[in-house]
Amino acid sequence: MRIWAKIWKDGHMISDTTAEDLTDDTRTHKVFRLLDGVCREFDLAKPIWLDANVRDFQKHALTRFTKDSFVEDVDFDFLEFRVIDE
Repeated sequence: MRIWAKIWKDGHMISDTTAEDLTDDTRTHKVFRLLDGVCREFDLAKPIWLDANVRDFQKHALTRFTKDSFVEDVDFDFLEFRVIDE
């Protein structure tokens, strides 16, 4: 699985990264592990998966974590998390 994570602010992408997990683990475990790695790279606390995030990710393999998903204040509009290859 490969993901592409992007940080957006004021309609502009200000940072992005890709990551991959080639293990035989479950899709859910891969997603959580990849999100943990992205958050470490961007120096962010892990976001909370709200019901809307889960639905979007299940349906589109894409979700956006807004400021409401983070316990700490963040200086961007949202973190986009997208599967680009499974």
